[in-house]
Amino acid sequence: MEQGYSDKAYRWNREKYSSRRRFVDIWSFVLTLLFKLWLYNKSWSYPGGVTEVKQAARRKSQAVWIRSTLLDLGPTFIKVGQLFSTRADIFPVEYVEELAKLQDKVPAFSYEQVEATIEKELGKKIPELFHNFEPIPLAAASLGQVHKAVLHTGELVVVKVQRPGLKKLFEIDLQILKGITRYFQNHPKWGRGRDWLGIYEECCRILWEEIDYLNEGRNADTFRRNFRGYDWVNVPRIYWRYATSRVLTLEYLPGIKISQYEALEAAGLDRKLIARQGAQAYLLQLLNSGFFHADPHPGNIAISASGALIFYDFGMMGRIKANVREGLMQTLFGIAQKDGDRVVQSLIDLGAIAPTDDIGPVRRSVQYMLDHFMDKPFENQSVAAISDDLYEIAYNQPFRFPATFTFVMRAFSTLEGVGKGLDPEFNFMEVAKPYAMQLMTDMNGSEGNSFLNELSRQAAQVSSTAFGLPRRLEDTLEKLERGDMRLRVRSIETERLLRRQSSIQLSISYALLISGFTLSATILVVNNYVWWALVPGLIAAGLSVILIRLLLRLDRYDRMY
Repeated sequence: MEQGYSDKAYRWNREKYSSRRRFVDIWSFVLTLLFKLWLYNKSWSYPGGVTEVKQAARRKSQAVWIRSTLLDLGPTFIKVGQLFSTRADIFPVEYVEELAKLQDKVPAFSYEQVEATIEKELGKKIPELFHNFEPIPLAAASLGQVHKAVLHTGELVVVKVQRPGLKKLFEIDLQILKGITRYFQNHPKWGRGRDWLGIYEECCRILWEEIDYLNEGRNADTFRRNFRGYDWVNVPRIYWRYATSRVLTLEYLPGIKISQYEALEAAGLDRKLIARQGAQAYLLQLLNSGFFHADPHPGNIAISASGALIFYDFGMMGRIKANVREGLMQTLFGIAQKDGDRVVQSLIDLGAIAPTDDIGPVRRSVQYMLDHFMDKPFENQSVAAISDDLYEIAYNQPFRFPATFTFVMRAFSTLEGVGKGLDPEFNFMEVAKPYAMQLMTDMNGSEGNSFLNELSRQAAQVSSTAFGLPRRLEDTLEKLERGDMRLRVRSIETERLLRRQSSIQLSISYALLISGFTLSATILVVNNYVWWALVPGLIAAGLSVILIRLLLRLDRYDRMY
């Protein structure tokens, strides 16, 4: 069991759930989180004054607390946390990194519940279905657990059984989450520019897909077909006769976990070759079929005795649409040329950036990113470093990295870390370079000079722009005639006066409150209610401190402008 679970952990681990209790537990977490976020921006809450180092440490501790609490809240929130670890456009990098560590290792449920589920789903008792069935599971997770078994025909299999009551728990939790989502969507600060309802719908879709074991079985079959020409990749076969939406029977393919480096070494396997093949397998998934494993953490990849890669758990898969390749190609060309405008436009076309009235800050951020870390050769780049820079730039900007994009980046970072553990000299970008070059060649045509191809492409783009210019001018004139053209004007002086006026009004309100509480304290003292007078006196003192800070801030604004 993972260290850090609290005493209330696994309270959700039952077949019947109290909606009222879940409501209290979930909203308690949300309200505590909101309080922590409010406190984070208060300089007086930092002993000795606020610094960037102290804020970073607090963000880290908050991220650890969030991860621990999500584990306590159970399967729904473990999965939501894993999905949120792909949203670097919404959460700070510390939150993203901590949520990415969410591994739902939880205690197993009883063998009696396993028997009841299998009998209900498959219509027969375990002895009728299996020659042998081990009651102790090989592994247990929040959604289900896996048992080793032998069919009557002699095949070794593993049986994946879903946790009892999971669907009911999802229904309760998602209903409560819908209310929380509406609250955040209507919030004046956190709702602005965020599609929380869209994120909620995406989470619901992924969660329901993941608990449908028939969908996982279809994913495994598709994944295996895509690698049928590669003998160094193994995927367990599905026994559809013993499969339902809550029970899945797969071929038993044992292996050494890819992160158990010493065990691989003891088995006489080539660690350098395994590192390269792990990266190659993922690149093939992306480039050949666009159907890829969205959760390739070390627990889902093993190595067979012959050195072949074995993939497990196909509940969370990603797809790259065919038309995305061209958009990615435009992004690659823009990055290679350090052309921020081209990169921004391609990201807008891909849906990675939400178009806004003022795209200037985004363009400057992208240009800074290109100038900052794209000065190294391609093969010397680090996926983890690029991901960190992207997440840092994306946070609180109008970026909205699609889940597919962030799944890919996280998978690359994971594989790079595992590769370096297998081979300290491993470089993911070096393995990816020939695939990237091949992709660029395919996009530009296998024949002819690449420079001429790019020149002709740019010429075609210029001609297309020229032909479209009259129409764009006509559209602009129509907007002017209709009065739809919007101009944004910013006056620093007006902003300063408005801020000063607002601060003065607030100061007057505080002054009136201080006078009222001071007068109340005085009256109580005169009437010999000294202890009661302390209450309004302390309130007046507290309001006085706030008033002084407000006046000092007002004075600082005047000096700034």
